[in-house]
Amino acid sequence: MEESEFSQEYILRVRKIHNADERLDARRHLLIETDYREPKQIDINSVFPDFKEFRLEIGCGKGAFVCGEAIKNPDIAYIAVEKITDVIIFAMEKADELELKNVMFMIADAKNLSVMFQEKTFSEIYINFCDPWPKKRHAKRRLTNSSFLVEFKKLLKDDGHIAFKTDNLDLFEYSIPEFENAGFRLENITRDYHKSEWFGCDTETEYEKNFSEKGVPINRLLAFKNP
Repeated sequence: MEESEFSQEYILRVRKIHNADERLDARRHLLIETDYREPKQIDINSVFPDFKEFRLEIGCGKGAFVCGEAIKNPDIAYIAVEKITDVIIFAMEKADELELKNVMFMIADAKNLSVMFQEKTFSEIYINFCDPWPKKRHAKRRLTNSSFLVEFKKLLKDDGHIAFKTDNLDLFEYSIPEFENAGFRLENITRDYHKSEWFGCDTETEYEKNFSEKGVPINRLLAFKNP
């Protein structure tokens, strides 16, 4: 896919929505309040006192993935992080409609997550269709840059893993050595997830459904934390 197409897709995600403040306030019971400028550690056991397993989605978009996973796994608690308020509102509304009790949302920057949560908190972290930052000079901004991955690794339990999906083959090929450099063991690597033996093991995102229907192959891997 051309760089210009990515730019258009990401512009679509950040368009302002009508009555954003009112819509956010109406679902504030699903929001973990954070200070964007001075992030502080969150006690996840206080957020989810009735759960023992926690998973994290970084960049939840409009919430199809996290809501689908929460429905399939009612005994697991999910935290969905999104940087863009006008996007996360859709996700919160979806979770509220479904009356999900095992999902909470955060408006936060991924670079602060290792400050906001204790080490070894999550059994799984999802990175779905993150911004590919296609220009080489922006490589350090990619969520699969080893500098980010080292921090995400701290948040995983010893037997935990990251599930990574993208339609951008260049980003996928870039990410494989980045995961390895960050000390992960890679499994289930596929460059056409929808035709692989692993398809269906997780929920499709809105972005994934859109592009797979257009015939764009989806790349996916699992990255396990090495002891």
